[in-house]
Amino acid sequence: MNKFLERLNTDEILVADGATGTNLQKMGIQPGIAPEDLVMDAPDTILELATAFVDAGSDIILTCTFGGSGIRMKESKYADRAREVNLRAVELAQKAASKRSEVLVAGSIGPIGALMKPYGPLDPEEAAASFAEQAEALAEGGVDLLVIETMFAFDETDAAFEGARSVTDLPIVVSFSYDRGVRTMMGVKPTDVVKSYQKKGATLVGANCGTTLENMEKIIREYAETAPGFSLWAKPNAGLPEMDLETNTAIYNISPEEMGKFAKKYVALGARVVGGCCGSTPDHVAGIVKAVK
Repeated sequence: MNKFLERLNTDEILVADGATGTNLQKMGIQPGIAPEDLVMDAPDTILELATAFVDAGSDIILTCTFGGSGIRMKESKYADRAREVNLRAVELAQKAASKRSEVLVAGSIGPIGALMKPYGPLDPEEAAASFAEQAEALAEGGVDLLVIETMFAFDETDAAFEGARSVTDLPIVVSFSYDRGVRTMMGVKPTDVVKSYQKKGATLVGANCGTTLENMEKIIREYAETAPGFSLWAKPNAGLPEMDLETNTAIYNISPEEMGKFAKKYVALGARVVGGCCGSTPDHVAGIVKAVK
């Protein structure tokens, strides 16, 4: 059986990793540089961050491929090497995970960054093909599961899910970003998300980024009330950022202890995987591990 599914079949609560972008900036990477480029240009930096999450106690670390679909990488200097970037990202994550034999690697698939027709330029068939290409590379690299994350609209998420499912039978997590309280920017509700993707065959449904810890609790509760007993994924920001005007950087003020406190609440509601998104450091992950393990 797939290693991720084996773990889900126990009573274990799994802890995912934290943020990629905000931590890379702390490590000296300039804003505006795509993390996927660093997979090729600064692999030691990507490995260092992934290893820090493993050392903090993460059971699942995500590949540095959030923006790794072929369409999204069109402006990258590696535009014609998307498959290679995804394979290399898996290799780096696996190297970090090897420090503890039980650590799983999840293939991250993020949105393309454009609206679907008729609201924008994105063609559904082209999007699905691009997601399929990325999912196939991640699966070939040897990830244990796929995470379609930070989504906000059904049409693009459907393209990602169906594209991935067309090339692999790996477990798939579908995670939406609710940046309007308990709604996404396109008005999507948690109730409709869990109904749709439970029916489509997602292994977990969840939420990440875009909201406060308190709103994440409301979102997870709505998922749980709509689909009692269904396994859920919760990966919130370390609170909402405040801008430091002197350095022009985002400051996240939630402590590791607070992250752990709310992670326990999500677990009580039905979350089987908890972690962090923007602003979440290895210390935040360690706080979650201490609270839920």
